[in-house]
Amino acid sequence: MICTLANSLWLAGCLSEAARFRVAVKRVEQEQQALLKRLLVANAETEFGRLHNFSSISSVREFQQRVPLRDYGGYQGWVDRASTGSPNILTREPVRLLEPTSGSSGAAKLIPYTGCLQREFQRGIRSWIADLFLHYPNLLSGQAYWSVSPATMPDMRTPVGIPIGFEDDAAYVGGWQRRLVRAVMAVPSTLRRVSDVEAFQYLTLLFLIRASKLKLISVWNPTFLSLLVDHLPEWGDELAHDLERGTVRPHKALPDNLLWSIRPDERRAAELRAALRSSDPAERHARLWPDLLLISCWADANAAAPAVHLRTLFPQARIQGKGLIATEGFVSFPMVGQADAALAVRSHFLEFLPVASSGEVDPAHPQLAHQIDHGQRYAVVLTTGGGLYRYLLQDLVEVTGHFHRCPLVRFLGRHGHVSDWVGEKLNEAHVSQTLRDVFDSLAMAPSFAMLACDTSRPPLGYVLYIDALGPDEVLARAATRIDSGLRSNFHYHYARKLGQLSLIRVFRAQAAAETYLSVAVGNGQRAGDVKPPALDRRDGWSGIFRGRFLSGNLPQLD
Repeated sequence: MICTLANSLWLAGCLSEAARFRVAVKRVEQEQQALLKRLLVANAETEFGRLHNFSSISSVREFQQRVPLRDYGGYQGWVDRASTGSPNILTREPVRLLEPTSGSSGAAKLIPYTGCLQREFQRGIRSWIADLFLHYPNLLSGQAYWSVSPATMPDMRTPVGIPIGFEDDAAYVGGWQRRLVRAVMAVPSTLRRVSDVEAFQYLTLLFLIRASKLKLISVWNPTFLSLLVDHLPEWGDELAHDLERGTVRPHKALPDNLLWSIRPDERRAAELRAALRSSDPAERHARLWPDLLLISCWADANAAAPAVHLRTLFPQARIQGKGLIATEGFVSFPMVGQADAALAVRSHFLEFLPVASSGEVDPAHPQLAHQIDHGQRYAVVLTTGGGLYRYLLQDLVEVTGHFHRCPLVRFLGRHGHVSDWVGEKLNEAHVSQTLRDVFDSLAMAPSFAMLACDTSRPPLGYVLYIDALGPDEVLARAATRIDSGLRSNFHYHYARKLGQLSLIRVFRAQAAAETYLSVAVGNGQRAGDVKPPALDRRDGWSGIFRGRFLSGNLPQLD
């Protein structure tokens, strides 16, 4: 009853925004222009607004002429000053917190969050939640797991006391609705205080097993969830013991304020033991969570294969892709019945830079949300209430259709994520698409696949780090096809032709996703936010992953 009441109240609070979105999709141009005007008026008297003369801008064209495109580096000085508490730098509203980005390489970026930016996120979230609950009303009566990440880094604040980082996914919801979300959470948000990753995973499983009526799981990375449930056979006896007695292994001890949540549950312990008698993971999970209806996770680009794997682990549940939600902004969200995600046209002012077949981005001819065409690819540009104006997000999308006049888009990968050792200029979006095409052609579904350069043995070349079933011959064939596909990039083809790069080699890795996750967490990323990589610009992975190079897959030059 508590879950039904809390979820119903949450739905009721989302309906008005969902109705506004249903109007906005029929008048995208007017909605976007009004949003931009509100932002310019609200921030005209800031330092940034005065510098770019916001008060006299009367059209989108004038805005584009006065405000240049910038990446994070172009904003870092302003962000640094805002984070010291200086008022009216980028926004009139004060900075409430700074959220670190979760990029897989490079220095962390701190994104300023204001009340306006949080409201922009909430508009997209409420439209999504209303669509979800209205189409799947059975979700209202059960608990949900909203991603919680362990505190691998201590709680931090700037010298003037501005918090760095959200506590959990529920924080994006905000306000009184945040309290409703926490009322139905199967795993309490305070679990983030557990800094040891293995202890965090054990306790998360313990809470999830207790949630026999679990209806919804929301994580970012599908691999995060698959790695979690992979521990069930290993930890099953101890989990059952803890459920029976209401205790936790000493080295898995909870913080004191969580001990109240661990209550004895002999019936659930017996159900866990019965489920563990099955050697089939899908059957185990179906027995433990028979009411699970939906799993929300990344499902595009290099997350596509892990999402498919998740579907085999949880056949009782539907997998719904999250759309494109970045730390900097809420770009798109899924809608039931639509193949891809709808642009969140009420959240931020959006621009799109056309991407040529060569992969080159055209910054001179930005398109607006109502102008982008079906079948075309674009780089996303954001203007948000957090103080990022004409911000180069570096994410690529393809337009796959329309919902009324609102474009539907699919995430393709990162454009700015380029690996360039000898001038080959490989970008992640191209690598991700090539991997998907090759794996589809060979009917492969690897749980992990990543390309990275290896300098440990001459000649220089890229390595496919892969965790997959099947014989070595198939993996070697995949590497050859990937190499061929990447040659559509002129720079890579030229480097191969000159002998600067060898044929792609294959490293058959064991527990690769778990290893990559461990490295990312060790570098300060939140475990739940680590994106499945298609391309990594760093060297040395052959010394990090456990496994072997294929014996017949030796470096070859043209």
